[in-house]
Amino acid sequence: MSQMSINAVFMRGGTSKALIIQPKDLPLDQSEWTDLFCAAMGSPDPYGRQLDGMGGGVSSLSKVCIVGPSSHPEADVDYTFAQVAVKEKHVGYQGNCGNMSAAVGPFAIDQGLVIPKGDTTTVRIYNTNTKKIIHSTFATPNGQTQYGGDLSIPGVYGTGAPIKLEFIQPGGATTGQLLPTGNVIDRLDVAGLGQIDVSMIDAANAAVFIRASDIGLTGLELPEQLESQPDIMATLDAIRIHASVAMGIAPDLESAKQNRIVPFVAFVAAPQDNPTLTGDIIAADDLDIIARVISNGQPHRALPLTISLCTAVAARIQGSVVSTLVRPSSDPNAALRLGMPSGVLTVDAEVNQQQEQWHAHSGSFYRTARRLFDGRVWIKKEI
Repeated sequence: MSQMSINAVFMRGGTSKALIIQPKDLPLDQSEWTDLFCAAMGSPDPYGRQLDGMGGGVSSLSKVCIVGPSSHPEADVDYTFAQVAVKEKHVGYQGNCGNMSAAVGPFAIDQGLVIPKGDTTTVRIYNTNTKKIIHSTFATPNGQTQYGGDLSIPGVYGTGAPIKLEFIQPGGATTGQLLPTGNVIDRLDVAGLGQIDVSMIDAANAAVFIRASDIGLTGLELPEQLESQPDIMATLDAIRIHASVAMGIAPDLESAKQNRIVPFVAFVAAPQDNPTLTGDIIAADDLDIIARVISNGQPHRALPLTISLCTAVAARIQGSVVSTLVRPSSDPNAALRLGMPSGVLTVDAEVNQQQEQWHAHSGSFYRTARRLFDGRVWIKKEI
């Protein structure tokens, strides 16, 4: 079988991995990108393993990032995120990947797109999916990205150099509004479930938050437990579909079924001893809230960073589903400790209320990244 190849870099960013490609190495006609990206990742694969491509069989390992020079006056590089479906021939551009955002700055330095500025460099990233600016700050001693360090993040074995990601004005990334319906709490009437209280928040990516107890869950469920309960997965997807219409993301339920990326659906619970994928138990006292997220139809093994940020923003909005379950604190500005399947993720958000309107000013957290491979990715030519 004949093949073609294109320049690419394979990187880990946070708890995700992706091919990173510069626009100059892609067809000018973006309608050709779907076939290209699917073939590169090994999709569609009814077996769900993507063995014939670079993907890893789960949404967090089936991604492509396009990074190149920016025309935005407040950015150094443009970054477009592409979520490649595993079992279907589909590529979604509706949201951003916070984890892979951690790899964009180092990639830009390594490829000579940005000149490092001393021992620490801040790369200003314009995410074209959400039309938002991200500041990525990391060590660049001797003019090179430093990947080695002492920071450990849940879900990734070992340590790496810290990369600070600050999302500037993250509200309205998907819909244009922090509260797309104008309400902190809404009641959705979901077929097969009935009425359920939700908070629909749009910060870094759009998400719909529900109480785990309202759908018969504890909030402690691990991914395999959720995957073994098709009725629960169907319920969560139904909530996502109805929320998509309510938030104005999709015009109708049928259209919402086709867009599986946003909104994300998250169920939350009050702090309790949290089991992890490694078999460890995180004590309730070390957490502020429990969260589980469905990403592109699959239970996420950690938490999407954008939704972690969205959760922190929701925790600051009084009366939201999240804020009613979060651990009370004497410091309203303290960072939020999220209990998730891979451990604990700490995220900060600056939110306030002005003239009865909620505003998200920024959100930040730390990740690590690593360059895994660079060269040419080989793709079946019949695409």
